[in-house]
Amino acid sequence: MKEKSSSTNHEVMDGSDIMELVENEKVFSNFVDHKFQELDIDCDGKLSVQELQPAVNDIGAALGLPAQGTSPQSDHIYAEVLNEFTHGTQEKISKTEFKEVLSDFLLGMAAGLKRDPVVILRIDGEDLHEFVTSPTFEPEMLSIYSEIELPDGSLKDYIIKALQKLTVDQGMPPATDPWVMSNILEPALESLGDSLQQPVSQETFLAEFKRAAENVVQLLKEQPAIVAHSQNTFDGSGIRRLLSNKFELDKTLDSAIKGAPRDRNGKISKEYLGVALDSLAASAGLPPLGAVDQMDHIMNEAIKMFDAGDVKTVKEDEFKKLLTEILGSIMLQLEGNPVSVSINSVVHEPIASSSTLLQPPSP
Repeated sequence: MKEKSSSTNHEVMDGSDIMELVENEKVFSNFVDHKFQELDIDCDGKLSVQELQPAVNDIGAALGLPAQGTSPQSDHIYAEVLNEFTHGTQEKISKTEFKEVLSDFLLGMAAGLKRDPVVILRIDGEDLHEFVTSPTFEPEMLSIYSEIELPDGSLKDYIIKALQKLTVDQGMPPATDPWVMSNILEPALESLGDSLQQPVSQETFLAEFKRAAENVVQLLKEQPAIVAHSQNTFDGSGIRRLLSNKFELDKTLDSAIKGAPRDRNGKISKEYLGVALDSLAASAGLPPLGAVDQMDHIMNEAIKMFDAGDVKTVKEDEFKKLLTEILGSIMLQLEGNPVSVSINSVVHEPIASSSTLLQPPSP
């Protein structure tokens, strides 16, 4: 279900629409038939890597990711999506395989949205205008000014850095996003002209920043930014739930090592620990490797700790034991120091229209 609110310009994606689609076998089969036919350009009854690309892009758009090539983090997730379809080796997949993977993805998305709903914000300058005209504007901006360390920075550099420190709560879309930079920030600063040549001081910063912010307000009124916003806290609870359910843990570990390459003695290289951990991340309430820097550090350090030693390959049971111990180590770290991450992605248009993945076929 999407909860819409016109007064606050947001809608909440909680995954219930997706669950309804996948759980209705007849409707979902028709949905898959339509999508498969749409993608199967050469009509050979199979989908090539090239034919799968629009589906991969659509899954990314439905997740609120920026376009491929925009950032290494999102590109990593796109690569993982494609790998799930092709298992990293197949050149073509059948309709049955397509349906299986699509179902898994959609159910995973629904579960993720239920656990951590994505709020779609329409940022149109109103909240930023309120902030700029509020009594807290001056003290907050002076506080931000004192945090900026740019010894040789120009007034323009200071203003850009300060805009990057504002959040969606203050009505500012992510200022580092290329679309926001070219469509909002650059025009807003350009209209300040020669005043940006002034020496940097607290007074000039405050005066010119306010002018820049007012320009941003006007530009957002003309061209609102649509931002997918989610707040996640990784506290180890997902790992604890998984470790406390032996049946679920065994099933997850089996799935994680299913495609693991083995030597002639059936042993698995410890170098595969990262890939296996990445594949079970969602089941343990963890982000994919490459998606969150702080979590990457914790996960990679745990892998290194258990990858140490001279033994490079281990039997399947020992490999599963190592994975379980890695999960336990990550859990203890997160329980002691939870990692909170606020993710804001500019999607430029509402998710419902930016992705054709969840749009039903025309009658």
